[in-house]
Amino acid sequence: MATTGLPNWPWTGAEADALPNPERLLIDAARAWAAAARQGQPALLALRRLLATEDAMSAAEPLDALLRSLAQHPLTLGCPLCPRLVGEEPVLLLAVACAQRGPRREALACLLRRLPPYQAYAATSAAIALGCAFRRAGLKLGDPWSI
Repeated sequence: MATTGLPNWPWTGAEADALPNPERLLIDAARAWAAAARQGQPALLALRRLLATEDAMSAAEPLDALLRSLAQHPLTLGCPLCPRLVGEEPVLLLAVACAQRGPRREALACLLRRLPPYQAYAATSAAIALGCAFRRAGLKLGDPWSI
């Protein structure tokens, strides 16, 4: 799948409040992670607190690993109150949705836009683990191509 030719990524510019619950939880958790990291607080703890509200605490470590991989290069995530998705948030949603739904080569392609191959492969395994943890918690991400 060539990701460079997409005219618009799914979820680009979407309103955060209009996202379905699983997608909103993922974005809120990523934003909490970024806010905690910016303030010098433990980012993993911020994730756990938020994911515990949906009984998805097992997703904390994979999400932390995925965000740490992405943060090795400039990573733009919105503040917790941003009304729209910004920066790499649509890419994050797309990669995790593809990893959870099965087309993992598409998840890898999304991550290859941001990371060198070795780091993208490592981030893909974190995205797969995150998708599985969300699924176990009953949080199924929507089909990004039907948006």
